[in-house]
Amino acid sequence: MRPKRREGKAVRALWAQRGVRRAAVLVFLFVVWLAAFAPSVGATSSPTPGGPSDAPSYVLLQVRSPIVPPVADYVRRGIEVAQRDGVAFVLLELSTPGGLMTSAQEIVEAILESPVPVVVYVTPPGTYAASAGAFITMSAHVAAMAPGTRIGAAHPVTVGGEGGDEVMLGKITEDAAAWMRSIAALRERNVEAAEKAVTESRSYTAEEARELHLVDLVAANRESLLVELDGRHVVTAAGPAVLHTRHAVPRELGLSFAEQILLALSNPDIAYLLMSLGMLGLLVELYHPGAIFPGVLGGLSLILGLYGLGTLEARWSALALVLLGLLFFALELFVPSHGLLATGGVLAFGLGSLFLFAPGIPSSPRPGPGIVFGTILAFAAVAALLVTAAVRGARRRVVTGREGLIGREAVVTSDLDPIGEVFLEGEHWRAISDRPARKGEVVHVVSVEGLTLRVTAEGKGTSQGAHSETAEGPNGTVSEVPRA
Repeated sequence: MRPKRREGKAVRALWAQRGVRRAAVLVFLFVVWLAAFAPSVGATSSPTPGGPSDAPSYVLLQVRSPIVPPVADYVRRGIEVAQRDGVAFVLLELSTPGGLMTSAQEIVEAILESPVPVVVYVTPPGTYAASAGAFITMSAHVAAMAPGTRIGAAHPVTVGGEGGDEVMLGKITEDAAAWMRSIAALRERNVEAAEKAVTESRSYTAEEARELHLVDLVAANRESLLVELDGRHVVTAAGPAVLHTRHAVPRELGLSFAEQILLALSNPDIAYLLMSLGMLGLLVELYHPGAIFPGVLGGLSLILGLYGLGTLEARWSALALVLLGLLFFALELFVPSHGLLATGGVLAFGLGSLFLFAPGIPSSPRPGPGIVFGTILAFAAVAALLVTAAVRGARRRVVTGREGLIGREAVVTSDLDPIGEVFLEGEHWRAISDRPARKGEVVHVVSVEGLTLRVTAEGKGTSQGAHSETAEGPNGTVSEVPRA
């Protein structure tokens, strides 16, 4: 019965491993499908009921997050839907602390090239369009703000926030200032005030922005905005156009499923936690081979986390430090460093985590300090447990296989002079002894050579706890054989 039970357990374990592998393949295929086809999910918009049947419609977009690649894809898609469906205009309600200039440039280019008028409305009250948001607002055909909002603080920040190279930082600032001047001049807005938002990090309230002609109007809510927009003349990439907005019906366009996932991955807290979880999963798989699930989960989490950090323009040198920490922990398995490599891994991971993003810059997306320090401590604690378990496992006496037989006691079943037979672990073994031993004596296994045991005899008799089994002798007699 025991062999059958062991065989059943082995089969079930094999099925479990195959099931996990199949699940991992399905997850991988789902991610590929998501990247290839899911952008079309949620691409349709639906009109909000309540307006006249012949009233014009407009596409309503809402951005209340940092400007990252998924947001740029969302705005571009909204403009494409408006052009395809022939709506009157696009209304982008914006509230952002800033974000990536590369993503902001994609949005600005889409607005400037749009044949459909685009209205950017900074709302709700108390929010702002800072940094990258200021460029987007200035590029709109009509720029509006709600009372209590603000705009500006568009001084550029180098990748990772490194400002040591003053020459490079000056070049980037001059380029951003020229870009802002060109946008303001194209929209016939106050070029000097717009440039100060870049070169001097100036911010303006809604009333100040309207007085300085940085924006076109201030509206308390969406309804009053539509009333004030009605009859306004604008110039798009397709030529002059007149806005008819008084009775316009909104067609809300939300983020697609794929954009929601990518936007979540672009959250610095989530991206950092995914990267940390991925490293821990890989470490568990390295220290406990065959677990499979931690390795699969860790690999997926690490890739998704690195994607999120890449979209946020994290410092590559800091990411290299984090991955170096993972390498140190892996080497701890093969190099007897007495914990030095593990300690170096914790230090590399901690320093890399602290230097991932620019410190002290509000417009620079980065994980919260509580999450960073908490993750570093948790990583150090889990890593210490894994290393301790690995060290104990290396020092533990082997109890299986041939090595597990060394040092065990066997009972002589056929006189050893010096070759004979012993009984060990329910089996009869051919044995060679260093000195004669009689049947029933207890010997110790010194080494294993193929199917032969080398034993040493100490003159002990049959152990008290030994069991006996029957064996048929060559002459047909039945005798009892002691069983260890």
